[in-house]
Amino acid sequence: MQYHVGLARGDVAPSILLVGDRARAELVRERFDAPRPRIGKGAREYWTYTGRVRGRPTSVIATGMGCDNTEIALVELLACVDRPDLVRVGSCGALQPDARLGDLIISSGALRLEATTLGFVDAEYPAVAHHEMTLALLTAAARAGHRHRLGLTATAAGFYGWQARRGGPFAPRVPDLDARLAAWGVENFEMEASALFVLASLKKLRAGCVCAVFAERPRDRFIAGRDKRAAEERAIDVGLGALEVLADMDAKRGRAPHFTL
Repeated sequence: MQYHVGLARGDVAPSILLVGDRARAELVRERFDAPRPRIGKGAREYWTYTGRVRGRPTSVIATGMGCDNTEIALVELLACVDRPDLVRVGSCGALQPDARLGDLIISSGALRLEATTLGFVDAEYPAVAHHEMTLALLTAAARAGHRHRLGLTATAAGFYGWQARRGGPFAPRVPDLDARLAAWGVENFEMEASALFVLASLKKLRAGCVCAVFAERPRDRFIAGRDKRAAEERAIDVGLGALEVLADMDAKRGRAPHFTL
């Protein structure tokens, strides 16, 4: 039994969605085939459901916020399951002026504006999404007809200072960081992707990230409550769809599934 996530071998499938918010994990659980698991396994901020989606064994784990939480989740998950496919389904703030609330951003890689991954690799090590997972996410988004974008993500160590949020009780050290990143072509801010990409790359795992745009940073606009659920559902569509695309790719190559429920 892993100390933080409360999981052991047999508790998780090799197709895994990683979400920050436990409420988002509940939305994923609602997509599971009947009978759905009524109770997951939880410890601290971590909460996990395992079931089937269109017959395919699938898990979702809520990790909380930040790269430090993601690190713990991944290290302990890899003690429970061999060679999983991993998709982060999250939310983000868009940096490019033509991005709109509710759009989906698929990350090709991430700027490491965090220190968690320095515990494993040097600062120069790139945080890159797996090419097959990126293709699967793009394919799933196109099939679903959801408006989406592909590009670089900035993974921030915090929500306020490291995302250059102004007007609060503390001034950010780099107040124009959002504008600088936008000028470099960076698509969005979020808080977990770089840890996922670095650790997955070290183990040669297929990992990717799709985030719903909750904020338009250039216009200082935030998504309305009535639209938030719909945007989350679209991101979940794409995350689950990507896992299905990968399963189809593997079947055509003769790679057998390695998990049963």
